[in-house]
Order: sequence, then structure tokens, then C-alpha cells
Amino acid sequence: MQDIYIKEIASRIGARNWQVENCIELIEEGATVPFISRYRKEKTGALDEVQVAEIKHLHGKFSDLDERKAFILKSVSEHEGMTPEKLAEITEKVSSLLDPQELEDIYLPYRPRRRTRASAARECGLEPLADEILTFRYSRDLAPVASRFLNEKVVDMESALSGARDIIAERISEMQEVRAALRSSYGRFGMLHSKVVKSRIEEADKYSNYFDYREPVGRIASHRLLAVLRGDSEGLLSVKIDIDAEKSEESIIRVFNSGKRLPQGACGDQVRLAVDDAYRRLLHPSIENEVIRAAKEKADIESIRVFGENLRQLLLAPPVGQKRTLAIDPGFRTGCKVVCLDAQGALLHNDTIYPHPPQNEKVNAMKKISNLVESYRIEVIAIGNGTASRETEAFIRKIALPEGVKVYSVSEDGASVYSASPVAREEFPDYDVTVRGAVSIGRRLMDPLAELVKIDPKSLGIGQYQHDVDQAMLKEKLDEVVELAVNSVGVNLNTASKHLLSYVSGIGPALAQNIVDYRTENGAFSSRQQLLSVKRLGAKAFEQSAGFLRVPGGENPLDNSAVHPESYELVKRIAADLNMKLADLISNQEALSGIDPAKYASEGEYTVKDIINELAKPGRDPRSTIKVFEFSSEIHALEDVKCGMKLPGIVTNITNFGAFVDVGIKENGLIHVSNMASGRHVSDLSKYVRLHQHIMVEVLNVDVQRKRLQLRLVSD
Repeated sequence: MQDIYIKEIASRIGARNWQVENCIELIEEGATVPFISRYRKEKTGALDEVQVAEIKHLHGKFSDLDERKAFILKSVSEHEGMTPEKLAEITEKVSSLLDPQELEDIYLPYRPRRRTRASAARECGLEPLADEILTFRYSRDLAPVASRFLNEKVVDMESALSGARDIIAERISEMQEVRAALRSSYGRFGMLHSKVVKSRIEEADKYSNYFDYREPVGRIASHRLLAVLRGDSEGLLSVKIDIDAEKSEESIIRVFNSGKRLPQGACGDQVRLAVDDAYRRLLHPSIENEVIRAAKEKADIESIRVFGENLRQLLLAPPVGQKRTLAIDPGFRTGCKVVCLDAQGALLHNDTIYPHPPQNEKVNAMKKISNLVESYRIEVIAIGNGTASRETEAFIRKIALPEGVKVYSVSEDGASVYSASPVAREEFPDYDVTVRGAVSIGRRLMDPLAELVKIDPKSLGIGQYQHDVDQAMLKEKLDEVVELAVNSVGVNLNTASKHLLSYVSGIGPALAQNIVDYRTENGAFSSRQQLLSVKRLGAKAFEQSAGFLRVPGGENPLDNSAVHPESYELVKRIAADLNMKLADLISNQEALSGIDPAKYASEGEYTVKDIINELAKPGRDPRSTIKVFEFSSEIHALEDVKCGMKLPGIVTNITNFGAFVDVGIKENGLIHVSNMASGRHVSDLSKYVRLHQHIMVEVLNVDVQRKRLQLRLVSD
């Protein structure tokens, strides 16, 4: 990659050129982001996964830009009348560009185009007249000059001058400097203005805040811009940019005429008319679209960032672990679907109970639950947080459960999507969607990460206008988040599903299936080295994946740690130097604290320190410990909520404008950013709340008619 791009990437992420260059070299060799950030710290200077991921993203963008540059230069070189000198000048300009829009500005005059008013005027032989006008030599009467260009296609003076103005207007509209100046001006001073489409006002109630709304386009919040643009795409709102046209035209004149005013007289008058036409017909519509598109891209990036952070928090939510689980998908009329799972998440039993109206079979339901808990030695109970959740939880807590059995409320978001998916049908072909949904609820309590990777993140209820943003950019970000989450935790090679395995560094769906097939045919893996016996899993895939795969109880204790096989010999040497067996070194804090990393400096300072840390706590899970949560017993519906109440709640979604909180009723409440920290407006909500966090809130306002609940975060 060219130095110009490397320098720009380094500047953006706050790294040195050599770090970026080495990282790109690894990426081009096929290394993954988790592998580079975890096992190639010496080469990258310990760039973290966020920096490596950004380098990968920018490497892709600049590679695309380079391809576009090559295409444009080839196209320009074939343009009629292109001279070697002019081509060399354009090539020099293009080679130093980092902004795709500036590149397109340079290409604009040479781009193949459909027939325009200016091209029609050129065909009539009026280009020399346009050149004459731009000399400004004629201060009084242009008739003698214009008369020389009359012909069968140009029948009078006004037609000749009009055609010449069309040519001048197009030249002005294609000037890179003019477009750059206007683009900057629109970004600084333009006001985004949305208005309701009057003929559809009755359908547009949800956009009532934007029926006649103005905000500087350069400062509009991402969620407001995306809302306005969604209304526009639905034909309910019209969106434009308001800006002072007179000042814009003055700016065009200054740039076009090298900072000078236009001379008075006939030529100046014609050019002013051409400037006005260029601005209103050609420049304003084009720049308006560009600026809105740029604002949309900025909003997309911010919205996707929020979505990505929410997804990361959701995937890394605390697991209850491998415990025998009874899971309930609550319901009223259709009953509560109950499943029992073993400690590995396998389905052992399913049933249905009807403890709620209209059946009200409470006694029978209690007997069933008690028998199931005893028969399957249940350790935890998971209850979906949808319809009838509070009632079901209250019912379960009335049962005399064995000591130590804990009850958890589990988010149902995406469970219905999973239950009807090909993945669920493949896992449970003989069961209906209700059973599959209950299994998903239980499994996501046991291990949220392992279960949620099976579900499209857009179905998890944690996004912000996720269907309106750039879908390719969104997919890239979400795939990156899932990959980093899976590899930060590590994956049990003998129990992981193919869906979880597919996100392991260097694996992918095809190799994941091959690993599962090998496991089925040959039994559990006893070592990481056995991976090389899996069909089509070669040395490169082994290098990228082995450190993130765990083999509990395997032949080599290091196979259940994050120590990479390439470092096994180093660990053996460290153990030998300490006169210890390898197994005795693991988790031996006293021995590990006495190791001098400098003694093994040739292996890399970062590598040795990481190995020592890993040996101290092998296979440690970065996720926190799960906690039992209970809603307030005072409220069951919005009508029960009163201003001033302080209630426990669970954060269900985080956006740029605030956090949504479940306080145990159907409607989620909103903590606006202005109510997050003692009345102060905050920009980074992650400092105050995280997804699925248990918090206390104070009720500020209850609107029963509009089903809205305003909350304030209460400090611990």
C-alpha cells in the first residue's frame, strides 16, 4: 500500500507508520483481527483489536480508492483532446488525493455523459462565443460578436447568448474549486429543512416532530437525521437544505473569477446570468444531495458504532454457565412452554403448563414444575421476559424450590426469529417453534454468546435505525463485533456448535462444519494438534484458530489456555528453568511471579508477558458474574407507575439520545441523555450504563395515553 495511505491511517488511529505497515502486511497475508491483536504484538507494537480492525477497514477503503483512481486515469487518458501535459497534471493531482469526492470532482469534466444543454450548444458551434464572453473585452454591446455565430440552428442573438451561457454554466458547475467551496459552505451554514407532505399528513403522525423542522445539517444528531430521511423515503416528508442563494452565488463568482468581482458591462452581465443558472440548475441540486449523503454516511457510522457497542455488551453478558436448566416461554391463553436442558444445553424434556387465565390450572402447574425440578435435578430457572413474564415469575417464586435453585429473567429478543430459522429446524427438526423458542431462552441464560451467534443481530432489539443505515457497512461492523467477542472468550472445541465455531479466527462456516463432522466420526478432540486432521484445515487455518480453541481435560494442559501452540516450546523451557513440571507451573502464582521476562526477551516482550498472565489464570473468561434480578412488586402495568417512584430496571437498549429501561411493565421507559447524570447532558452513555445492566431509576413523567415513561438514572 502507498505511503500516503499508510501515513493517513496512522494519523487517524494514533499509531506509527511502521505499525500500520506491518499490520497491513499481516492482513494481506490472511491474518485475522483477533489473531493479529493477540499473537502478533511484537510486529504491530501491541495495537489493540479496535485499532487493528480500523486498519483493516481503512485498508479496504483505500484499496477501493486506488482502483477507482486507476479507472479514472485510464478514462481521462482516452478523453478526446487530452494532451500528455494535461494528463501528467491530472495524474499528479489524483495520486495525492485521499477524499473520494475530490477525486470525482476532478473526473467530472471528463466523465462520459448524456446529452446536455451545453453539449447541444457546442454542437451549434457556440463554444467560441462562450470563450469570447469570458475575455470580458466587450463592455457594451455583444450583438456584433454574437451575430457571427448565427446559423440554421441558431436563429437569433438571444439563442446564441443563451447557448453560450449554457456552456459557461456547465464549466462553472464542473470546477473542482467551485464545488469544494460550495460543499464546505453547505456543511457549515446549510439548514436541513423537513416538511410534511400535505396530501399524506394523516399517515405521517409518527413524524409530527419533523412536520416543519430545521437544524444545521453539519450538527444534526444521527438519530434525528435518520428519522427525517426515513420519512422522506416513505414519501411522508420532503427534505431539502436551506441556504442563502445570493451568498452562494457570490462565492461561486469569487472562486470562478480568481477572487475578483465580475466586471460591469455586457460580458459581466452574461456571466452573472450563467452563474445564477449554474447554481440553481446544476450546482445546488448536486451539492445538496452530496451534503445530505455525507451527513447520512456520518449518521450511519455513528448509528452502527452504537449498534456495535450494544451487540458487544449483549454477547459478553454474564453466563450462568453449564448448569441444568428449566426454561419457560411464558404465555396466557396458549400456556407456558417448559423445557428441561442438561448442563450442555441438550433438550431432555418439554411440556406445557397453564397457570394463568383463562385456564388457571395453578395446582397442576405447580406439581409439574416441582416434579421436573426434582427429576432433572434443575439448578437454575430461566423465564422469558415477554408476555406474561411477571406473572409467570411470581407464580414460580411461590413454589417451594430446592435450596440453591435461582430464577432469572431472560431477554426474549430474537428468540422467535431463531425458532423459525433454518438453524433451529436443523437442531430440532421434530419440535415446533414454541419448544425451540423455550430452548433458546434457556441456552442464552447458560451462555449468551454461544446462543446469540445463531441469530441475526438486527433481530435482537438493540439497534438504532439499523434498517436505514448502509447495510454493507453494518454487516461488516457486526461481523467484526461477533468475531472479536467469540475470540476474546474462547471456544470449547468439543462442545461448540458449528455456528459458534464459524466465528473463530481463521475457521468460517465450511471448516466449522468439517470440525463438527470430525467430532461426530472420531469422538472428542484430545488435543489442538488433532485439528490438522480435519478435512481442509491446513497450517494457515491452524495458526489463526488454535489459540482461541480450548480442549478441557486434553493431553496437554496448555490446550485449555490462550497460549498459542507456537509458544508451547517456550513454556516448556520456562518450566524446565524453574525445575518444574508443566502442569505444576499452571496457576502457580508464586512460581510465575518469579519469572524474569527479560531472560526470554528474544521471544518477544509482549509474548512472554501475555504467556505469564495466561498461565496465572488459564482460559479465564472475561465476562462478569450473573446476578439475580427482581422487579418492583408495586407495579404491573403503566397505570401503576407514579411520578417520583424509584424502581429497579434493566437496560434493554442504548441509543445516542438515551437508554431504554425495562421496569417490569409492557412499555420500556426512556432515560434521556439529559437525565443520565444529575441533569447534565452527556455524550458518552457507556460511562453511565451498559446493556442488561441492573440499575435504579426515578420516574419523571408518565403518559398513559401515549404509552410513554420518562426516567432519570439514580446514582448508587
